[in-house]
Amino acid sequence: MEKYQQIWLVLGTLTFFALSALADDVVVLTEDNFEKEVGQDRGALVEFYAPWCGHCKKLAPEYEKLGTSFKKAKSVLIGKVDCDEHKSLCSKYGFLDIQQFNGSLKDLWSPKTHEKSFFGIHRYEGPRNAESLAEFVNNEGGTNVKIATVPSNVVVLTADNFNEVVLDETKDVLVEFYAPWCGHCKNLAPTYEKVSTAFKSEEDVVIANLDADKYKDLAEKFGVSGFPTLKFFPKGNKAGEEYEGGRDLEDFVSFINEKCGTSRDGKGQLTSKAGIVESLDALVKEFVAADDDKKKAVVSRIEEEVEKLKGSTARYGKIYVKTAKNCMAKGSDYTKNEIERLQRMLDKSISPAKADEFTLKKNILSTFA
Repeated sequence: MEKYQQIWLVLGTLTFFALSALADDVVVLTEDNFEKEVGQDRGALVEFYAPWCGHCKKLAPEYEKLGTSFKKAKSVLIGKVDCDEHKSLCSKYGFLDIQQFNGSLKDLWSPKTHEKSFFGIHRYEGPRNAESLAEFVNNEGGTNVKIATVPSNVVVLTADNFNEVVLDETKDVLVEFYAPWCGHCKNLAPTYEKVSTAFKSEEDVVIANLDADKYKDLAEKFGVSGFPTLKFFPKGNKAGEEYEGGRDLEDFVSFINEKCGTSRDGKGQLTSKAGIVESLDALVKEFVAADDDKKKAVVSRIEEEVEKLKGSTARYGKIYVKTAKNCMAKGSDYTKNEIERLQRMLDKSISPAKADEFTLKKNILSTFA
């Protein structure tokens, strides 16, 4: 077993140390914030992991479920430390070479009281699944958290719906052909789920998978011979294209943004490029530089250009026109004040749809600033 896969319970101020994988709902711990976060009044489950560790990757979906389930538990922190990036931190707590630690007592400084404390180290021998880890944390932390069932945004394909979903000429579809027993497929699963979540607001983009072990005929039809195989079915090519990019979240996001004309980041938020129409850039610069008496003529040219746009870019074009007219009517401070107002709205807890709307407007306003 790889050394980073050992799981330990550290007793003292109710602190637990575990080793597993990555999750968005897990607090990233570094040399700068470790002592601030760990060792306070609440318990902490902390993973000391290595990105290259095969066992860590295998445990990834289970640890992610754990992080999501305990996200709102105020009495327990679920955290992680990248031991490749923070070697000194892992070394300080005895986990850099965990094989030599042997469960002995380690003297640590309590960050809260600044008094020397002794923490008993015990190895966790339980099953490597979210339910068992949750039971462990609940027993030691006095919580009663159940593992949350997280709804999937991946479209499950079958023989009945494959053609309807994949061959839809109005959709760009990424399909993972997998087998339930495939280890690489299991490793990819949490990342693929994040990809689907990142693009769930894009009506024209579908992230799907097919159990190729169950639907062998479909897999053979598209030349699938190994698992996982990923194929992209864009609107204009329903024969399918082999996906040959990387398997990290950023790789998938970049691929889909490039192929589908979207502008999302790994968390599903619109980037600063969202809503920007390159064909209007020159006219906007001309508008900003023009004297007040000449701006109206430039606006007319912007309107003419917008009339040529189609699809979502036509909708963005209308925002350009509205912004130009508001700049003329409300003065030079309009864009600055409106950008600040939208940013205040974005800083609040709002729906994803509203966040998209405000981000698009803010991006377009910024071209006029």
